[in-house]
Amino acid sequence: MNTKIAIICCVVIFVVIAGDQIEVARGAVSCNPLQLSPCASAITSSSKPSAACCAKLKEQRPCLCQYMRNPNLQKFIKSSGAKKVAGSCRIPYPKC
Repeated sequence: MNTKIAIICCVVIFVVIAGDQIEVARGAVSCNPLQLSPCASAITSSSKPSAACCAKLKEQRPCLCQYMRNPNLQKFIKSSGAKKVAGSCRIPYPKC
């Protein structure tokens, strides 16, 4: 009986620790709009986004709504060019 309780306690502790690690990994994105600089030419011109742009856009996706609320960034993030780049990179445009 004590062995079963010890095993259950170990499993519960493992699940709690693993869950915390998953949250840390999710929260590891550093919201920095400069990370999207590889996308600048694609957003402001008719050029296609590079692979680096799409990778950074995917990485920064959790931050896009925050950028949209920033008055200094709104005109870029809400532009038709940004929507085009998101579509080209197959990243859903955020609905904030």
